[in-house]
Order: sequence, then structure tokens, then C-alpha cells
Amino acid sequence: MSVKITGTDKVLAEVEKKFGKENMQRISDKALTDGAKVFIKELKAEFEKFKDKGYSIEEITISKPMWVEGTRTVKVYWRGPHDRYRIIHLNEWGTVQNPNPAGKGAIARAMKNAKAAYRKTIINAIRRGL
Repeated sequence: MSVKITGTDKVLAEVEKKFGKENMQRISDKALTDGAKVFIKELKAEFEKFKDKGYSIEEITISKPMWVEGTRTVKVYWRGPHDRYRIIHLNEWGTVQNPNPAGKGAIARAMKNAKAAYRKTIINAIRRGL
């Protein structure tokens, strides 16, 4: 069963017309940043379960809002002096020699666990902005 929703383009155009393009972008940027912080909180909780020295937790970073293929986006990535970005995928997916590391699926679990809180945060941020 599927549902087709029509008219969303018109609604978005009216909202943008009322509040202005720059104001709408400011509101969406704030909502995206707040949502990313909620996700990072859950991600750090997942990484705590298998941390060694905690470098992977320390290096979690949020990008500034940017346009990616016509959509406003923020990215969560690893950046820091310990270069954890090189091995994050090994913890998430495993290797031939260690197919089931302690952190296997931690990012996927964090995404699943943070989904409801992320949506709620986005909605609240948009309401505050309007």
C-alpha cells in the first residue's frame, strides 16, 4: 500500500515566500545541526561500549551545513590527530582476519536508536525558528 502526497511544493513555496529564503535556510541549518548533535550523542554511547583509548569518540566531528545535490546537508565524520577516519570502517564492518570486531554495527545501531529523537529534534528546531 502506498500513499501519494501532492502539493508539498506549493506549501514549501508559500512558507518560503512568507519567511524568506535566507531565514528558511537559517532555520533548516539550525535544525540539521541540532539533529546531528542528537545523533552524535547516541553514536558516542555506542562507541563507549568498545572503546580502548577513546580516540574514535574524540574525533567525531560535525560539518557545517552545505548543499549536496540540491539538498541542505550536514556530515558526521572523523577528524583529528589520531587519524581514526582510516579505521572506522574496520570497526563497523570487520575484516577478513577479524570478521566480528566488538564495534561491529555501532554506527548502524546509533542511526537506528537516534532516529526518533533526531526527528523530534528537527521538528522542535523548526517550530522554534518559525
